Parts: sequence; structure tokens; C-alpha cells
Amino acid sequence: MKKILIIQTAFIGDVILATALIEKLYHFYPGIELDFLLRKGNESLLKDHPMLGQILVWNKQTSKHQNLFKIWRQVRKNNYDVVVNLQRFLSSGLLTAFSGASMTLGFDKNPLGRFFTRSFKHEISSDKNSPHEVSRNLKLIESLTNDKFVGPKLYPSLQDFAKVRCKEDYITISPTSVWFTKQWPAEKWVALINTVPSRIKVFLLGAPSDKAACDKIAMDTNHASVKVRAGELSLLQSAALMKGAVMNYVNDSAPLHLASSMNAPVTAVFLSTVPAFGFTPLSDEHKVVETALSLECRPCGLHGKAACPLGHFKCAEIELSFEQHRII
Repeated sequence: MKKILIIQTAFIGDVILATALIEKLYHFYPGIELDFLLRKGNESLLKDHPMLGQILVWNKQTSKHQNLFKIWRQVRKNNYDVVVNLQRFLSSGLLTAFSGASMTLGFDKNPLGRFFTRSFKHEISSDKNSPHEVSRNLKLIESLTNDKFVGPKLYPSLQDFAKVRCKEDYITISPTSVWFTKQWPAEKWVALINTVPSRIKVFLLGAPSDKAACDKIAMDTNHASVKVRAGELSLLQSAALMKGAVMNYVNDSAPLHLASSMNAPVTAVFLSTVPAFGFTPLSDEHKVVETALSLECRPCGLHGKAACPLGHFKCAEIELSFEQHRII
């Protein structure tokens, strides 16, 4: 076995969690050529990754099917021995089933899973014994490696660390989410920041599209040292900043997994989704916070929603202060 391709063309958090397979395969097969296929926009996560060869980028935004055909031709040309597909949609199934690889591994939820060499169950439930998503992913390569757990890992450069260097104690907060019901309300973040001692700096993180929300939070708090870095930092620079933080506060969203990938301390707020789905923090120092209310409507779905279906958003009724951040 000389060449392996990992496919994960979903979102940022999914790619981060998939890096656990890179770690495991690389250490089991030193010297192997290990490539990764992802969607355009996520490639910066794996920039200069020391264990990867090619990063194949599929542009889904324009000429989606034409670009899919181009990527398929590249996959065929590369002559992979093994293709590991973490995605559960038809397009990735086509890339896998017709890759020409002698071994294809993926989930049975993929419409073309029956054409893979081996397909595996992928079950997400609210059962508290449900495995973590990383464990579900690692099942795909268990026959090639072993059954031991390996966490995700990213590799910011020395330049990334230099850009975010801070000599003072600080926390980071990533207050936004694509989904309304995964996003702790702004006034809650403001209240949390107001409990942070003045000697500790506060950095607000996010994409350029999150800057306005972060600016509003910074304006509403009475903390003397809040800096908005949303839109200023790359994903790897944000990960580097998280690494040195006293604590990182996140929603159930991609920044949670950024923190895990750096083994950075993290407190994750879960609202409409539940930890049992398997997307909890993996850092040695972590805390999960959720409402103490018994809500029959929670979880209201696997993913977040644009609005609370019942209109009350009671799952956001959580109180959190800086003093609670240390893990007991």
C-alpha cells in the first residue's frame, strides 16, 4: 500500500475531526503518500500539513458538476490504493466507487455505499452512550490500523503563532454560529465577559461575516480590554491563539473543534443540540455547559435551526461566569 486518499467535503468542523485519520494512518504507515480531498474554502485548514501530500480541492460553488468531473479525473489519475470517504452524500460516493482504488471504505448511509469494498454504520442518536464522531470516523480504518482512539490535530505555522502572540493572560470567545439555535444570545456573552477580571484580555473570534456581531458584543460590555479579531485571522491563526488562552468559550460549532485540535482549554455551550450527538470537546481540559431545564423539545434536530420552532428558545437559558471556567 503506497497511496491513500481521505475524502471529507463537508464543513470546517468535519474536516478538523477528519484529521484524526491523518494522524493514525501516517503513524501506521510511515512514508505513505497521504492525500486529502475537501471543498473549496476549507483548504487553509491543512496548509503546510506535515503529514499530507496533495490537497485536492473541489469547488462546489461554481460549475459544481463540471468541477466534480475534474476532481474525479484527478483521483483516477493518482492511482490510490485506498480511498476513505467520510462523507455521506452521492457526489463523494461517485468519487469513491469509481476511484479505481483497490480498497474503498465509507459509510452505509452513502447512496453508493453498497459499491464500496466495505461500508460501515454511521448512527447519531441522543443516547448518552453514543460514540464521538471521531470514533465513528476511525471505524473506517480500524482494519488498517487498530481500535485505539486518536484525536484531531492541526498544525499552525511559526508565523501563525507569531501573529497572535500575546504576553498577557487572555481568553477567546467565538460567539456566533451559522445556526440561530446553536448560538448563545449576544447578551449572554456580554454578561459572561463582564465577569472576566480586567487583567485578562478578551479576544472575539470569527469569520469576516461575524465581525458586526462581535463589534456589537464588544460595544455592549463594560470590560476594559476586549478586542475583535473576527475577520482578521485565518483558521490556523485562530487555532494558534486558542492554544495559549486561559480558556476558550465556544458554541457547538467549528471553533469547538479548533480548540480540540490544539488540545486547548475549552468551555462549550450546547443549546438546541445535545452532547450525546458526539461532537463534544476532546481537549484534556474541557467543560460542556447546557441548560438545567428539562425540555421535551430538546434536541429539536441534529443540526441547528434558523429559529426556535416553538418560539421560546428556552435551551439558551444558561448562566455562565468566568469563575466557572476551571475544570474541577
